[in-house]
Amino acid sequence: MASTAPHRFKTISEFLKFRELPMPEYPLISVIDVASIQRLQNDEPISLVLDFYCIALKRNFNGKMKYGQQAYDFDEGIMTFMSPGQVFSIEVNKNEELKHSGWILYIHPDFLWGTPLARKIKEYEYFDYSVHEALFLSEKEEVMIAGIMQNIEQEYRANIDKFSQDLIVAQLELLLTYAGRFYHRQFLTRKISNHETLNRLEDILNIYFNSEDLIKRGLPTVGYVAEILNVSSSYLSGLLKTLTGQSTQQHIHEKLIEKAKEKLSTTSLSVSEIAYTLGFEHPQSFNKLFKKKTKLSPLEFRNAFI
Repeated sequence: MASTAPHRFKTISEFLKFRELPMPEYPLISVIDVASIQRLQNDEPISLVLDFYCIALKRNFNGKMKYGQQAYDFDEGIMTFMSPGQVFSIEVNKNEELKHSGWILYIHPDFLWGTPLARKIKEYEYFDYSVHEALFLSEKEEVMIAGIMQNIEQEYRANIDKFSQDLIVAQLELLLTYAGRFYHRQFLTRKISNHETLNRLEDILNIYFNSEDLIKRGLPTVGYVAEILNVSSSYLSGLLKTLTGQSTQQHIHEKLIEKAKEKLSTTSLSVSEIAYTLGFEHPQSFNKLFKKKTKLSPLEFRNAFI
């Protein structure tokens, strides 16, 4: 019976051995042709953890991949990005032969040591997106990404020299930059679903700010809002930045300032009382945020209506 604890793979070699694939020619980076993975193990762990980055481009995967309770069917060419330490699982009929195609790139963090990408790779928010927030690619984009992965493979399969790491890192950074561009395009082109998310966000904030939750629980967190919307925090912020130029946190603060202006201009509550109703324990914190957002103190704003 499979253990419920995640099965952790510390090295790429260890994971490829588990998948019954050839050992990597270079232990810290490996490109795998997805078609070479014919079927999963009969004793496939319920969940897995990799201690290295995984960038996958898959098409027609006849199974499901999960992060926690989130699942996505790989029914067209899509990309997923996983950073070290993320828990995931794969569900598929063990007796069924896999018919998927594509490429998977594994990069151990040690490979990036001493390069600018070692720190920069952590700034790519899509490594924290859930599977159902995967990147959909056009046929042209898919060919481009697959070409970069193959360039990386060809480079590390050649004789390793002092230029190898720089060339591979340059190709990897190019791939990540293209992924950022394609996500930006996806945010813009999927207008109906994305604007539905914006409308739902507005409804969630309106309900929260017009209830007792502000006093009882303080400002809603980005995580709270994202959970209700069933998206990851990083995906929501990426979407909002693309469509509105503001992060989720900035949206929450904008709603707060809107509510504060309403109370300052239509009630006789003191600034301290208003700060309390808006979830602030200390009026000074409210004053500081209000002035930062409006260039006026709460009293200066109120006096403008006298």
